[in-house]
Amino acid sequence: MTLYPIETGNFKLDGGAMFGVVPKSLWQRTNPADSNNMIDIAATSLLIEDGDRLILIDTGLGNKQSDKFFGYYYRWGNHSLDRSLKEKGFHRDDITDVFLTHLHFDHCGGSIQWNKDKTGYEPAFKNAKFWTNREHWDWAVNPNDREKASFLKENLLPMQESGQLNFLERTGKRHFYQELGFEVLYVDGHTDKQMIPILNYKGKKLVFAADLLPTAGHVPLPFVMGFDTRPLLTLKEKKAFLEEAVGQNYYLFLEHDAHNEIITLQDTEKGARHHETFTFNELFN
Repeated sequence: MTLYPIETGNFKLDGGAMFGVVPKSLWQRTNPADSNNMIDIAATSLLIEDGDRLILIDTGLGNKQSDKFFGYYYRWGNHSLDRSLKEKGFHRDDITDVFLTHLHFDHCGGSIQWNKDKTGYEPAFKNAKFWTNREHWDWAVNPNDREKASFLKENLLPMQESGQLNFLERTGKRHFYQELGFEVLYVDGHTDKQMIPILNYKGKKLVFAADLLPTAGHVPLPFVMGFDTRPLLTLKEKKAFLEEAVGQNYYLFLEHDAHNEIITLQDTEKGARHHETFTFNELFN
């Protein structure tokens, strides 16, 4: 197995929304805001090369939405999914599987693109199976009013219409999927049945933290996103996860942190805290 970080494109989000009830005077120490109160956000996917399988975890925002839509998210930098794949020696047509931690637009938007004449949408990975779980799929295609703006039908329905959509069977809070080669932790605080991949790689446990822990600034327990549908459940899930991450020395791959690619945690009198930061290449090459 070989892993590759894939930079799909950076953007910005409102700092207050990203930290919920935590005062700006606290969160801006780790995630400084610009004059519009926006903070830097990454959308870093992870590519798994395993034999003849190429599994991509999450796909970023994509580029099919309107200028008005992207005007809310202040894209910056020159990263793109295609450029990043090319740098690693791959093309999107090489991808055999797309694993989606959840179906919010910033995690699955890159899965779907315009068709050639822009009359409709089609999968951006024509040879891939798309993997989610049925409970989260049902949650996403019948969205509650709070998440309706995050679950966009143009990102979802073409997966099903193409016949490329697949559901993983869930048994309990954790499950090892032989067909993918990694374990998944299910969490429900941010959105229903979000899936957190846990991989064994070169003697280390690497966790693709998705929106359970979006940035290093979110490590302190009360630092919970305003986007979470069940923040008290997030607290419970996060507490258990942080304790496990400290105890088992997990390496946390931070999908949304534009400045800390991988971190470890340490136990302190205030609970789990950010310990060390690594780039992927520093840690594994």
